[in-house]
Amino acid sequence: MAGLVAVAVLAVSGCTGQEAEGPVQEEPAPSEAAPEAFTDQGLDWSACEEGTSGTECATFEVPLDYGEPGGERIEIAVKRFPSESGDPVGSLVVNPGGPGGSGFDFADAAPFITSGEVRSNFDVVGFDPRGVGRSTPLTCMGTEEIDEYLGAGYDTEDGTGDAADLTEEGVAELEENSRDFVAACQEQAPELMMHVGTENVARDMDVLRVLLGDDRLTYMGASYGTHIGAQYAEQFPDRVRALVLDGAVDPSQTPLEAGVAQATGFETALRAFVEDCLGREDCPLGGPGDEVEDGVQALAGFLEDTARRPLDHAGDDREVNRARAELGMAAALYSEDLWERVRAGITAGMEEGDGTVLMQLADDLYSRGDPAAYENSTAMLSAVNCSDAPGPRDVDAYEEAAQAAGEQSPLFGPGLAWGALTCAFWPEEAVSEGGELTAEGADPIMVLGTTRDSATPYAWSEALAEQLDPGFLLTRDGDGHTGYRMGDPCIDGIVDDYLIDLTVPEDGMVCA
Repeated sequence: MAGLVAVAVLAVSGCTGQEAEGPVQEEPAPSEAAPEAFTDQGLDWSACEEGTSGTECATFEVPLDYGEPGGERIEIAVKRFPSESGDPVGSLVVNPGGPGGSGFDFADAAPFITSGEVRSNFDVVGFDPRGVGRSTPLTCMGTEEIDEYLGAGYDTEDGTGDAADLTEEGVAELEENSRDFVAACQEQAPELMMHVGTENVARDMDVLRVLLGDDRLTYMGASYGTHIGAQYAEQFPDRVRALVLDGAVDPSQTPLEAGVAQATGFETALRAFVEDCLGREDCPLGGPGDEVEDGVQALAGFLEDTARRPLDHAGDDREVNRARAELGMAAALYSEDLWERVRAGITAGMEEGDGTVLMQLADDLYSRGDPAAYENSTAMLSAVNCSDAPGPRDVDAYEEAAQAAGEQSPLFGPGLAWGALTCAFWPEEAVSEGGELTAEGADPIMVLGTTRDSATPYAWSEALAEQLDPGFLLTRDGDGHTGYRMGDPCIDGIVDDYLIDLTVPEDGMVCA
């Protein structure tokens, strides 16, 4: 199965702030990464054919390979939610993460992902990164092939489907699945797959900044979107106005290291979910007075049962095996808002053998509601992760990592480690060196971390804030993935003040 790697909402103590000097509005600086042929093209805004009423859409071109700007071009789709004041001071570029998430669609959610004050001051602008969605897309497999890729069960001697206990045949099957995925990308998009890494996305975003008319970039990225922002600051530090990096990715880690580290976040979130469940009368894992460990074991037993006897699914003929049940339950670990729905899905599976709800949650996690997006977002998840840092080329390294991840998170950890196996076969010439990003010379950059974030563990936000020379850490003490607009007025106020007035809070501020 593919990994569950990220990319889907109190009181202040000791709050002090300082005013950062705002940017001088001059003629937009050209992008050093792209010639005038790209920065002079203009954006021809028109009413969008779909999405939120009043939004405007456009496209622009960028080089497929910035090393050969006179060569093939690709298209980037961009959407603008105009400022509610009609007199914006600039644009706020946004990205929801993934890799593979649609910033184009994310702009439609401007009333939910930003405050009214922010929307008064900025046009909210989202774009589909190269390879994603409405931009020139990277499509490797069709829907049925992706279904098989994501839903491949783990072959174990005891039939439990436990990814920490694979047979030799099971490991060989995972290797074959990963090789097949890479081969499909090489067949369908041999050139594009070589140029979808985040370094190129950051260069594209600088072209967009120029076309938007902004002297410096104001940006808010969630989850993987933090890597885009950090890469931008690394390449163009003098063009940073304000960056909010929410639910950060640690760029110093390889895909395999990230999978193992992510297991810690998943385990923390899993136990929070089980603890909440046990306090409710309708909990299928136990009841008040039961230990969290007992609830986790009940969940483990349920998953083992799905490996031996897959659940039914009302939507189509797909069986809900352990791999798909795990994907469905993983949705609970991204947001408290989904806990009730996941409890219902587990109850239906345990009591009726019905996996419909869990399958729907799994489909939502990988954007299967739109088959075209499903094909593309899944391809981009693997392609970008494998392009941004080198992974081991030895399959044994993934097996060892699966064992280590299982110690951190027995239910989800091994699958997270095996999910990075595709990177063992990704073309080496397409892979960047990776490593820490410092953004030396940039103005203050906000890194926002949530203490019990499953998809991007809090330690990653701490690490990124430490790596970035101008980075400062803001902490939300809570559950769920990301921190801004997740119901904490303390966090929201600090983020708004930073984006609008460039007010920088004390490094290490915690909202609880």
